[in-house]
Amino acid sequence: MPVSLAGDEFTAPGLELFDFPPLWPGAPYWLTKPVVLAAVGVILLCAVAWGAFARPSLVPRGLQHLGEYGYLFVRDQVARPFLGADAERWMPFLLSLFSVILLWNLFGAIPGVQFPVNSHIAFPVVFALVVYVIKLYLGFRHHGVGGYLKSLMFPPGLPKPLALVLYAPLELLYTFVTAPFTHAVRLFANMFAGHLLLAFFSAVGFWFLVEQPTGLGFPVGVLGVAMAVVMTGLEIFIQFLQAFLFTMLTAMYIGNALNPDH
Repeated sequence: MPVSLAGDEFTAPGLELFDFPPLWPGAPYWLTKPVVLAAVGVILLCAVAWGAFARPSLVPRGLQHLGEYGYLFVRDQVARPFLGADAERWMPFLLSLFSVILLWNLFGAIPGVQFPVNSHIAFPVVFALVVYVIKLYLGFRHHGVGGYLKSLMFPPGLPKPLALVLYAPLELLYTFVTAPFTHAVRLFANMFAGHLLLAFFSAVGFWFLVEQPTGLGFPVGVLGVAMAVVMTGLEIFIQFLQAFLFTMLTAMYIGNALNPDH
């Protein structure tokens, strides 16, 4: 929305921030900056993992120390609370999921990159669909289709008439529609909104301090820069938090599929 100050017009950044054309004329329509960043992130994580664990030492240092700290965090804060004895079996998947989501999020705070990959809805949707398929596969495999659905709709202790009329429809709606939808949208929406706010305050500072410096606009520009710095710190925290929450919910869904009665 245009804002007028001292006769100059400032236009706030909008949805064009997320509209990326192909990298060059004639390139495939899907070959855009977010796709390249996603691929670079995966390659970088593979390189870090190789450097950390290709030749592990008894006393961890450098990348190995970082890798082991990340492993312990995911194991103790995500896997064990929801998966119990099955935690170690699912650690490769959960650690990989947490690491790639976190790095893709952090791209939004890295100078020169400054775009969180997960602010494009396609990437969180793919993650959520993979988790959704795994959850249903485990539930059906371990308990059968009928047994898994029965455990969802008729929990122990709840009268069956009440469950049939009220609880069962809501639980089915949550399991097959709401849960995968919110799993993806929560990550996407936070990265989308955070990137938009950072771009707005950065644009305010640049416009009023560099593009159109005026006496009246100088305090606004300084405020924009200050807010951009503050919001960058807050956004880094949110980027970490969203990676943690997405992975935690994944562990919870897998745990519920393996042991639906709990």
